[in-house]
Amino acid sequence: MRKILTASLLVGAMLLPLLQGCLPVVAAGAATGGALATFDRRSLGTQTDDEAIEWKASSRVNEKYSANTHVNFTSYNRKVLLTGEVATEEAKAEIERIVAGVPQVQGVYNELAVAPVTSYSARSNDSYITTRVKSRFVDSGKFNAVHVKVVTEAGIVYLLGLVTQREADSAIQVARTTSDVKKVVTLLEIISAAQAREADIRLPEQRPPVPPASGGG
Repeated sequence: MRKILTASLLVGAMLLPLLQGCLPVVAAGAATGGALATFDRRSLGTQTDDEAIEWKASSRVNEKYSANTHVNFTSYNRKVLLTGEVATEEAKAEIERIVAGVPQVQGVYNELAVAPVTSYSARSNDSYITTRVKSRFVDSGKFNAVHVKVVTEAGIVYLLGLVTQREADSAIQVARTTSDVKKVVTLLEIISAAQAREADIRLPEQRPPVPPASGGG
């Protein structure tokens, strides 16, 4: 029952994020992916770049490193967070260099640990911590949980997003007080309240094509 409730809360956060601003709900018929993209403060072009960056970075690194290596690639606003474990300091530096060379990448946060690869159970626990942090974001009601991306590795929580200082402070406080979280690393990009409002109302126009008028004769 708890897992069902958590999932429901997260879905609710994604689908009802802009009620306070009295903004229109995404038009019926829009694809789910398109709806979630609407609520993202990144432009659609930036979101597309981030997806491509993650795929290209993973592909390039996996061509060279596979054994004794576990790397997660998270791109947000064209800046890439690297988490996981590698065998040597040389591998850590080389992977950063490879990722920095991917087109459109504007920065790399290298949080790779030189350590043995974590177990499946440890990664499962990290996923559970991420879910719990996101759920508590929703419960707090202080900001829209969709605007903060959460990545957890070895109990360390990384926060990414485009947020106001107030939103950042709230997100950090919630993450720090979540059980099993060892440390919170904030990679949040601070924007003004005016910039946040502008991003939140930048809804893409998805109007259906107007059908041609039927001929009378």
